[in-house]
Amino acid sequence: MTGSAELWPLMADCERGLGRPEKALDMAGAPEVQKLDKAGQVEMRLVAAGARRDLGQLDAAIVTLQSSELASHSVQPWTARLRYAYADALLAAGRSGEAREWFAKAVEADRDGSTDASDRLAELDGVEFMDALAEDRADDAVNEDDKD
Repeated sequence: MTGSAELWPLMADCERGLGRPEKALDMAGAPEVQKLDKAGQVEMRLVAAGARRDLGQLDAAIVTLQSSELASHSVQPWTARLRYAYADALLAAGRSGEAREWFAKAVEADRDGSTDASDRLAELDGVEFMDALAEDRADDAVNEDDKD
């Protein structure tokens, strides 16, 4: 689009959205990926792992996400999303104990609340949330019916 590789991960993710995960994987292995900055390379890794999941290749998705960026203790703008995707892939593969650990790591890195990692972690821990406002609305509806 612009001649820059900057949009390469977005274009690959569009291929996934169009039902062409194989094309997304081809793009993930293209030389353009080497031209991306670290954030772009991580984004492409996320897209490639998603394409693997689209193809039912859960173990390959997990391996795709395993990287020095995932193992790093430094928190970057993409850290929470990378840890979240890894946790989600582990959970999909039936590895709930490891998934719980990585959802917790995603929560630690998710300073701006860009993921629902805290909800997923709570769910794995058996915590149930109730919508207090929904209960109030239901009570109000019952009270209104009683007036009739």
